[in-house]
Amino acid sequence: MTIADTTRSGPLAGDAHRIAHADRVIASLGLPSSGVAVADPATGERIAAVPDLDAGDALEAVATAHAAGRSWARTTPRQRADVLHAWYDLLIDHRDDLAHLIVREMGKPLAEAYAEVQYGTDFVRWYAEEAVRPRGDYREAPNGGAQIITRRSPVGLSVLITPWNFPLAMATRKIAPALAAGCAAVVKPAALTPLTTILAVRLAIEAGMPDDLVQVVTTSGASAFSEAVLRDPRVRKVSFTGSTPVGRTLLELASATVLRTSMELGGNAPLIVFDDADLGRAVEGAYAAKMRNVGQSCIGANRIYVQDGIAADFVDALTERLASAPVGSGFADDALVGPVIDDRAAQQMQRYVDDAVTRGATLRTGGHGFDGAGHFYAPTLLDHVPVDCLAATSEIFGPIAAIQRFSTQAEVLERANDTDLGLAGYVFTESLDRAFDVADLLETGIVGINQGVPSNAAAPFGGVKQSGLGREGSAEGLEEYETIRFYNLARRSTT
Repeated sequence: MTIADTTRSGPLAGDAHRIAHADRVIASLGLPSSGVAVADPATGERIAAVPDLDAGDALEAVATAHAAGRSWARTTPRQRADVLHAWYDLLIDHRDDLAHLIVREMGKPLAEAYAEVQYGTDFVRWYAEEAVRPRGDYREAPNGGAQIITRRSPVGLSVLITPWNFPLAMATRKIAPALAAGCAAVVKPAALTPLTTILAVRLAIEAGMPDDLVQVVTTSGASAFSEAVLRDPRVRKVSFTGSTPVGRTLLELASATVLRTSMELGGNAPLIVFDDADLGRAVEGAYAAKMRNVGQSCIGANRIYVQDGIAADFVDALTERLASAPVGSGFADDALVGPVIDDRAAQQMQRYVDDAVTRGATLRTGGHGFDGAGHFYAPTLLDHVPVDCLAATSEIFGPIAAIQRFSTQAEVLERANDTDLGLAGYVFTESLDRAFDVADLLETGIVGINQGVPSNAAAPFGGVKQSGLGREGSAEGLEEYETIRFYNLARRSTT
């Protein structure tokens, strides 16, 4: 079976002009001919290679960034803001290059790539504005005789480790607040999708950021990189987005030198649809929460709970929505669902489906990969999913909607919170009281109410429990790169 047999998408190879555009952008980066190979998940072909740097190279990057950071920390908020504003303008000017590059190395549909460019650049604009609003305080000591002055200082050299699924947004969400606070950075992009980050940092240099301030380290040795740089005393912070097991390892390493840490880790997001939900809005919201980025999102809807009274209609409508979604290259005009990131991911989707069906779930649509090149998996809906199957207990990270039924609010909240993870959750209801009651009781850092994409640069993104520490975005995201200090100024009485 091929993709063309079952969907309405264009050719698997996508639009040749768009691929050529992406390849011209890659050529402009001047990358080496050998190193860590980067592949297009829609075709499996090698499209570039990036330097495979070792631990010694990483420590040289630490030294270079640390030296540049001394001067950057002494710049004024306005100087830093001006660079960030200029960076934002250049990113927008190069939106076509960035979007096409994202599709080529990550695979998401072009429309979603453009959405990521806007989302990613929003962080740069936001922190350009936050940079000129430094926070501090001036207060009298309660017992008199002194004034307490608080101020914020840069935390220092920051190590930023980003994932493959949003190669621009996850980089700018970390780099922009670091720059705004006055910090230097060493950035390690995911080996699967390093090209977008490389281009974004070069545009930052073009915008006026000092050449050495942000060092991009590409490597196939993630563990060796972390072991080396997180034990270096010049490093004062680590920010990581990725899996919970890797996050635990990084926290252990960070404890050796007591680093500031920000961790955005795994998710197992519950999406709850109550009987009184607007059916059309719930279906579209669930589709967005599940299928954004082909389901490869940390806040993607992982466990979909539907109340008994609306369940049949909801499942029928979402099944139709998924079954009609065209699958194909992200460059194809009408493709809504691109490839998963690699063959391992496609194989994992099949394991989830086979396990669920074996345990009693009903396969309503999808449930298969495709012959031919690329790593595609059909949009899939599993109904009556057992609570103990892999699709109900794992972070799916792919285009599988796993439906469970429920009867009461108390029941669904108990099931939704029965996990060690707590990044995002979703509630669909027309009752304002219920929306806030459930949102308050969900053990998550983020709640989408009647919508499937709650992320915003102006909002503090992050989780609870083993989904992480700290926040990214909003004013809180800047604080992650700042140290609070206070001065105690004695006052001499003049009476």
